[in-house]
Amino acid sequence: MLVATTNDLPGYRVVSHIGLVRGITVRSRSVIGNIGGSIQSIFGGNLSIYTSLAETARKEAYDLLVQHAQELGADAVIAMRYDANEIMEGITEVLAYGTAVKVERL
Repeated sequence: MLVATTNDLPGYRVVSHIGLVRGITVRSRSVIGNIGGSIQSIFGGNLSIYTSLAETARKEAYDLLVQHAQELGADAVIAMRYDANEIMEGITEVLAYGTAVKVERL
């Protein structure tokens, strides 16, 4: 599966637009994660606990996006983007979305 943030794929021609695809995950911080993050914030620098949580959420949303595109018979996803929203304190939605297409190599 080809996934790109661009609106086209060099070396390929879009032959069919399938439509919008997405992957959504909702994550919360654990009590232990909050304590660890608070301790890390005292010393400054990268808060690796939160970095790991963010990366896990993005990967899960991405994997769900690819799965959705494959289910619809797509060869690629173009114009892929991430979005994140805090639903409530400590609970965040991460959305990966894009346009599923069929492509052929030039």
